[in-house]
Amino acid sequence: MHLLRRCDTGDFSLTQFSAKAIPSYAILSHTWGVDTEEVTFEDLTNGTGKSKLGYENIRFCGEHATQDGLEWL
Repeated sequence: MHLLRRCDTGDFSLTQFSAKAIPSYAILSHTWGVDTEEVTFEDLTNGTGKSKLGYENIRFCGEHATQDGLEWL
């Protein structure tokens, strides 16, 4: 399983976990929009996609996960 971690800078890092080592995490509920505005797995691994509308949803989820004491989403 791949999870995102919100860094102190506000950026996100992507980490893969084995099934036996999955930490507690927040889940983002999302309604898909136009394909060109959605953040893809490739965007996350390449550090691109921050200008896409869908990135704001990820940022929002990261902020709320942090407020709830969760490190991962």
